[in-house]
Amino acid sequence: MAVAGLEDRETDVLVVGSGAGGLTAAVAASALGLDVLVVEKAPVLGGTTALSEGMIWIPNNAQERARGIADSAEAALDYIARAAGNAFERERAARYIEAALEMLDFMTEHSEARFILAAGSCDYHPDLPGASTGGRALDPTPYDGRRLGADFSRLRRPLATTQIFGGMSISGTELGHYFKVFRSAASTALVARRLARYGWDRLCGRPRGTLIGNGNALVGRLLASLKARDVPVWESAPVRRLLIERGRITGAEIEAGGRSVAIRARRGVILACGGFTASDEMKRRHYPHVRDGKNHTRLAPETNTGDGAHLAEAAGGRLNTSLAQPAAWAPVSLVPQKNGDTVPYPHFIDRNKPGFVIVDRHGRRFVNESNSYHLIVQAMVEACRPDETVEAWIVADRPAIRRYGIGVVPPWPGRTGPHLRNGYLKVGATLEGLARSCGIDPAGLADTLARFNANATEGKDPEYLRGRNAYNLANGDPNHRPNPALGPIATPPFHAVRIVPGDLGTFYGLDTTPDAQVLNGAGEAIPGLYAVGNDMASVMGGAYIGAGITIGAAMTFGYVAARHLTAQEPQEKT
Repeated sequence: MAVAGLEDRETDVLVVGSGAGGLTAAVAASALGLDVLVVEKAPVLGGTTALSEGMIWIPNNAQERARGIADSAEAALDYIARAAGNAFERERAARYIEAALEMLDFMTEHSEARFILAAGSCDYHPDLPGASTGGRALDPTPYDGRRLGADFSRLRRPLATTQIFGGMSISGTELGHYFKVFRSAASTALVARRLARYGWDRLCGRPRGTLIGNGNALVGRLLASLKARDVPVWESAPVRRLLIERGRITGAEIEAGGRSVAIRARRGVILACGGFTASDEMKRRHYPHVRDGKNHTRLAPETNTGDGAHLAEAAGGRLNTSLAQPAAWAPVSLVPQKNGDTVPYPHFIDRNKPGFVIVDRHGRRFVNESNSYHLIVQAMVEACRPDETVEAWIVADRPAIRRYGIGVVPPWPGRTGPHLRNGYLKVGATLEGLARSCGIDPAGLADTLARFNANATEGKDPEYLRGRNAYNLANGDPNHRPNPALGPIATPPFHAVRIVPGDLGTFYGLDTTPDAQVLNGAGEAIPGLYAVGNDMASVMGGAYIGAGITIGAAMTFGYVAARHLTAQEPQEKT
């Protein structure tokens, strides 16, 4: 909806931000009978969610129970407690687990948001009490972007590195079919249909494919739900300050249409600005390796500059920096572009497979490669503590990359040539040649792989116990024996891709009540002010415990905030 003819206006609820948390809050508040306005700083909608896999972590959900998977609220709460350690907040965590099921039912009834069980998705710490080996993670179902009409162009595009052919999305629910193309008739047929659909979109002059998946599909569904309810959503409308009357938040001053506009919110303001991954100043303050002068990149949008924290702190709110980690980490490779820039690519699915290892510049392994991406970065930062640069290399042999791909390099029948020519993919006819092309110590790499291969052939990893837990096995290749997560690296030519530390979003955030109200320095709720998504301190205590914990919590507390606001008396204008 274009912003035209703006004037100062009133609404019941002002939502600041258009990721899953903000949009869920807006849908819920509208469905509960409140007047809602959503404002977004960026010129496009969807925030970090639109770039993500879009999964949500909902323990004891109906699809899980229908599959006969045993789970309970008590087990999930115990798991969060064990993972969060000293940062565990029982009341907020219990509210999450209880309200997540309510949110899912509510959104199924009142919106177009739809999810499907992410088969095989396992909690990231499966050996902890209360962990689940599958069933808590849900994937958003694909969506036909044509249903948004002209508003499809307002939706933030996924990262270029997570699309193929310049604009085709692959849904997480269908990714497995692309790995089985030409080996399964059903998979080949599905991929052929998807390619034909994408080709038709481009022939019709569309800038990208309209069959969208992952977080893009979730945002598209939420935007369609708001459109059906005539809820206005303004992009390019940053909030400059909150309006305060007698200690209560009564609205905000925004910049839109080239001028300042005062929005009065009779019930309250919900901050869903996406955290501070794009704020160099806040990262220097809160990311230890950045504070030490080390390199870092981000996967979240450039507009996530900590606006929610700044706005709330100016009103007395406080940032919680006592969590286990300040952000959700991911190893990232930097993909060269024709214009000379690089675009990040998150390594979620390659390093876990047989035939891959990760080494530092000395050629040494330093981590179980099949552990969660969050733990990989923590180990990489520690391994590179004496070095000027935090970097490592994912190393594989030819059969492994042709079977699974590596980074943005596709599996067969995709081409490796373009990635070799631009320097993204390194190659060597021998391990020594590969090491020299990467700047890795040749002797260290040879020694590491000699030991690794001797054990991997037997499906063992005595150094890092790779392939010993359910999460490692779930992310390997079930058809590979004797260990789905392990295979030797023995057949030349050998290849490598450089990885560096990146983040998916921040865990440090505003302290809130279990109803998402922002707390002040005295631990009291600030009337009329709420925070959800990455503006809220992680309910997991800064631990990354499973796929979908960020968006699951964002949507849940967006719903909780909307519920709480309906019970508040509207503030009349003074």
